[in-house]
Amino acid sequence: MARAHWGCCPWLVLLCACAWGHPKAVDVGGQDVRNCSINPPYLPVTVVNTTVSLAALRQQMQTQNLLAYIIPDTDAHMNEYISQRDERRAWITGFTGSAGTALVTMKKAAVWTDSRYWTQAERQMDCNWELHKEVGTTPIVTWLLTEIPAGGRVGFDPFLLSIDTWESYDQALQGSNRHLVSIVTNLVDLVWGSERPPVPNQPIYALQEAFTGSTWQEKVSGIRSQMQKHQKAPTAVLLSALEETAWLFNLRASDIPFNPFFYSYALLTDSSIRLFANKSRFSSETLTYLNSSCTGPMCVQIEDYSQVRDSIQAYALGDVRIWIGTSYTTYGIYEVIPKEKLVTDTYSPVMMTKAVKNSKEQALLKASHVRDAVAVIRYLVWLEKNVPKGTVDEFSGAELVDKFRGEEQFSAGPSFQTISASGLNAALPHYSPTRELNRKLSSDEMYLLDSGGQYWDGTTDITRTVHWGTPSAFQKEAYTRVLIGNIDLSRLVFPAATSGRMVEAFARRALWDVGLNYGHGTGHGIGNFLCVHEWPVGFQSNNIAMAKGMFTSIEPGYYKDGEFGIRLEDVALVVEAKTKYPGSYLTFEVVSFVPYDRNLIDVSLLSPEHLQYLNRYYQTIREKVGPELQKRQLPEEFQWLQQHTEPLSARAPDPASWASVLVVSTLAILGWSA
Repeated sequence: MARAHWGCCPWLVLLCACAWGHPKAVDVGGQDVRNCSINPPYLPVTVVNTTVSLAALRQQMQTQNLLAYIIPDTDAHMNEYISQRDERRAWITGFTGSAGTALVTMKKAAVWTDSRYWTQAERQMDCNWELHKEVGTTPIVTWLLTEIPAGGRVGFDPFLLSIDTWESYDQALQGSNRHLVSIVTNLVDLVWGSERPPVPNQPIYALQEAFTGSTWQEKVSGIRSQMQKHQKAPTAVLLSALEETAWLFNLRASDIPFNPFFYSYALLTDSSIRLFANKSRFSSETLTYLNSSCTGPMCVQIEDYSQVRDSIQAYALGDVRIWIGTSYTTYGIYEVIPKEKLVTDTYSPVMMTKAVKNSKEQALLKASHVRDAVAVIRYLVWLEKNVPKGTVDEFSGAELVDKFRGEEQFSAGPSFQTISASGLNAALPHYSPTRELNRKLSSDEMYLLDSGGQYWDGTTDITRTVHWGTPSAFQKEAYTRVLIGNIDLSRLVFPAATSGRMVEAFARRALWDVGLNYGHGTGHGIGNFLCVHEWPVGFQSNNIAMAKGMFTSIEPGYYKDGEFGIRLEDVALVVEAKTKYPGSYLTFEVVSFVPYDRNLIDVSLLSPEHLQYLNRYYQTIREKVGPELQKRQLPEEFQWLQQHTEPLSARAPDPASWASVLVVSTLAILGWSA
């Protein structure tokens, strides 16, 4: 599942155009279903009346002398998923899609979002809101300049804008005589008042040592060592991403959907450790674990979460240099640190260190994938028996696979919203069913399942596509070419320190050979009971170079609009490659252990090397998962596994077609590498 995993709109899903990464602006919604030109206006029954809340917000804007106010879709830690109390844009607009920016002036209100959410926005927003079917800072600022006069003040919550987003607004407004104004107290929160969901109060707990790769003291010492070796000699490291504090201190909680995080910041110096969080949520045992009763260099001082800005500002008054990762630091922190006292990198040293798993972390993550395979295999066996009965739909299926995972040892819930998509719905890469809107599973259609789990020892993410009936020749070809792409990248040998984007094309080559492609990323990092989309690992241009010990997903796909979708996703560990001649080379070791659908594989398209790889992989699955199924006394699932991992044998292809494939493949590689 690519990092930009947002559920496609449940509203009229078949008209929802999805894309991963940077959505293409395709007007799938046609004319706005709202008719605001008549009195009374025609509105779908699903719209939310925002008249009162907008009036209250404008009153707050007046007290701050603002002519406009920006409302992003983020939280103060740039999380992929956000809690309900941070869904400010959704609350003020009525539009619950996960991507979109709102802007309110004294006379108008507007939302900008991409094509995945146009239909949903039209069915949820009342006539107080304009819908702009484009994204990015530029169209927002262009509209803003026509709506507020020169000298106007544009307010924003600095904790909800990344440094890059703030700079883009600031640059776009330069010379316009309109001014960005940072207002720490969020105006939507003031209007939301007591209706706003409360601050989480579930315990913040320490992971058992059995599930951690290193103690928090060892991790702190490692980061301090990097500080001492840094040429700019930072005196402190500031951590803003929730996964950073969770990883550094081996602490977990449940503040964020699908992610075991807690609201926090940390400031680490050579002589002190400050953790900004709600102290009441720590048990006495956890406080003892953190050595919080002392003041030495290995004692974690708990300070109130709300005081982080003031504390950083006070610390910055001294002779200090604060090391930050700009990707997850918001303008709310950035603006109180003098620029000459900043040491900046795209990612903090914690984010970079966390990306490379040590041997114990690798073993833990591998073990979680074995148990996860048991849950997925149980589900696939159940589907084979029940889909022909016509009683299974996408939503009930998603619930069942989540249930099976929940029965596995060390389970802590799903790692994202399960994508359970049948037939034409699978052509929408981000589609997720709801209880109200879903499709029956059928033996006559392809079915795509993209799902994952959180376990105390690891995070999982796997996609399999199956067909229980008779697939078309094109479906089998497309599936097999996606499989070839998965294999080609998984078995690739490449120089150490190669960027993922440099090898990503190998996952697409078999599709390119016949003029096919997919529109999303090829993979993302994954954590140890942390993020299912763990940056900065992956195959995109802003990911870091591959290194031994990293885990990444490998997930090529193909989507035929209005008909079917295919994705095959495995998680793989970056390991040293054994080469004929000495050198520093890497390859991948796949740690997902669920066989592919034999019914969809056209073996005539597979080379001898592909078949050899598949059969070795299937033998590994038998060795890893078979004993677990037997130990769990699951004979039916064990028999299914044996059948689906039988060695594949080649059928003789047409020599002319093989020659054509080889020529086109060679040309594709030469053209790409040039």
